[in-house]
Amino acid sequence: MKILETERLVLRTFNADDAAFYFDLWKQAKWIQFIGDKNFQSIEDARASLIKGPMDMHSRLGFSLYHVSLKENGAAIGMCGLIKRYTLDDVDIGYGLLPEFEGKGYAHEAAAATLAYAKNHFGISRVVAIVSPDNVASIKLLEKIGLRFEKMIALTEGPEELKLYAVNI
Repeated sequence: MKILETERLVLRTFNADDAAFYFDLWKQAKWIQFIGDKNFQSIEDARASLIKGPMDMHSRLGFSLYHVSLKENGAAIGMCGLIKRYTLDDVDIGYGLLPEFEGKGYAHEAAAATLAYAKNHFGISRVVAIVSPDNVASIKLLEKIGLRFEKMIALTEGPEELKLYAVNI
């Protein structure tokens, strides 16, 4: 189901048929470094994660992470959307692209549209993002779409802290 359309992109809900693409996204070195390793061993693992993750969240809350593709040719390039984590009080924006599509403004375009969607369709007034302190590109994008650093937080028991950014929309 199409959720958003921008000048160059289409954001739609994920479905089980996106498992191979989802598998590829989560196997990218930057994803593992900055987002985490889902440790998928197969496309079936990715399919199960899609069903329990974005697809379930969308059916429960009406929003989730979305599949992002180019409008001109339908090429799948990444994901962007809203997440409600049990570890955060506010809705979180998340995004990521395949490496060959980085640096072209697509992440900014998708994230800005997602923020507007959060406000206009769900009445969400505050959105946060968590980011690894050394993920400079993501931090620049968050600041470009209006989020500002608030504090360091730990989402799990352990030494790693993440930066929490937020914006009132």
